[in-house]
Amino acid sequence: MNSIIKQRLSYCKRGILVAIMCSSLFSSILYAQENINFSSPEHLVSHLYDQVTFPAGKTPDWDYVRTLFLKEAIVVMRLGPEKTEALTLEGWVLDFENFIKNYNVKETGFEEKVVKIKSMVFGNIAHVLVLYTSYIPGKSKAPREGVDSFHLMKQEGRWWIVSILNEIPTKSRPKPEILLD
Repeated sequence: MNSIIKQRLSYCKRGILVAIMCSSLFSSILYAQENINFSSPEHLVSHLYDQVTFPAGKTPDWDYVRTLFLKEAIVVMRLGPEKTEALTLEGWVLDFENFIKNYNVKETGFEEKVVKIKSMVFGNIAHVLVLYTSYIPGKSKAPREGVDSFHLMKQEGRWWIVSILNEIPTKSRPKPEILLD
């Protein structure tokens, strides 16, 4: 009977140690997130572009990316010349993961870079307009420009992404003037 009790105590000690380690790791992640400047919409939006940019052999930390958004966020993506689609946050993550898989982007890496950013903040709401380029290293295509329109809200002392609307400039749909100066 003594050996059974000792064995169970040993399992309990291991379980407590794992719980302490997980708690410590979770605290470290929260500390790192708190040190990211979410106090301005521009910083939060720029940080999102940093998170979806990754070198060859890596992919984004989607669990972390989700922490930048409200759980109920919507992302409207341009899928073709005349086609857009509204996605949930989870749908957008899945769409991005499929892009990485279908185009072997994990092997090449991916870059999405802010070229110009303009914002309007009014109380606890913000609108951020971004001209960006996206690029797959090693591909013969030049970086592609796009325009993202972010809507954010301030809650619990920080900014959250509520929605993103995406559009691709064309000859008939040139970049907005506000992003040209």
